[in-house]
Amino acid sequence: MKLTWTVTPADNGLLLRTFLSHHHISKRLLSAIKFSGGQIRVNEKVENVRYQVSTGDVITVDTPIEQENDSIIPEIGPLKVLFEDEFILVVDKPAGIASITAQYHPTQTMANFIKGHYYQNGEKQAIHIVSRLDKDTSGIMLIAKNRFAHARLSELHQQGLVKRTYRAFAEGTIAESGAIIAPIGRKDGSIMIREVRADGKYAETHYQVRNHYHDWTDVNVELRTGRTHQIRVHFQHLGHTLMGDDMYKGSVTRLKRQALHSEKLRLIHPFTGEEMSFVCELPADMAAVLAQSELITSIR
Repeated sequence: MKLTWTVTPADNGLLLRTFLSHHHISKRLLSAIKFSGGQIRVNEKVENVRYQVSTGDVITVDTPIEQENDSIIPEIGPLKVLFEDEFILVVDKPAGIASITAQYHPTQTMANFIKGHYYQNGEKQAIHIVSRLDKDTSGIMLIAKNRFAHARLSELHQQGLVKRTYRAFAEGTIAESGAIIAPIGRKDGSIMIREVRADGKYAETHYQVRNHYHDWTDVNVELRTGRTHQIRVHFQHLGHTLMGDDMYKGSVTRLKRQALHSEKLRLIHPFTGEEMSFVCELPADMAAVLAQSELITSIR
């Protein structure tokens, strides 16, 4: 991976180490460059980090080649690409497909399909899934295509500059918008199921009521933390389990999977700093529920 910048008057005289830190090259990545085959050049001449940069200098960083995960089998599958460049890949994940491989499903996951996509394009690199989704949750997934982008997106996420909005159909009538702040932990005796419990990890979910239907509520949801099954567990705790979520005792009469869709993504591009946004329309099963339901009150 090659990263290139031109020194502006504002950075004139900085040590190269400082210049690179201002452009989000971490100490960890600098160490990898030094010891694992990378290179730092100024005007095509190799320099060390004590070099003092001047206006107009062209700084080039060649990051080490990342070792791909050989355990992931590349496969061609339903990968709908919403955006792709050298740094990020944004895709629309269908419901029913796991995000990553596991002992009991080593194939037919998004990770397999992403690797297959890379191979088709002549790319061989590690897969960094930034926003993992449950198997039966649909919608936008964000993938970093290199370690620089992955580290930078992690920083941006901590700063609140990577935001996802989910669409959820919750059973019953939720009177007004609000927040759920309740710790989540693993349920005793279960590997998969989570619950709100005093010894769990801090979890915070914000939701906005969109519309009321006869016996369910259409809501937008934003996470402030990222616990396993967080939205599903928090809405069950609220007394409004997601439609179709049989793991958490939701009705499967109208939908055979949890009514949860990653609908919007807003972020700052990890290299260019550009503000970006993506919208992923509701999948057919959730759209059909909307079309067949009686609208009672429109809030949004």
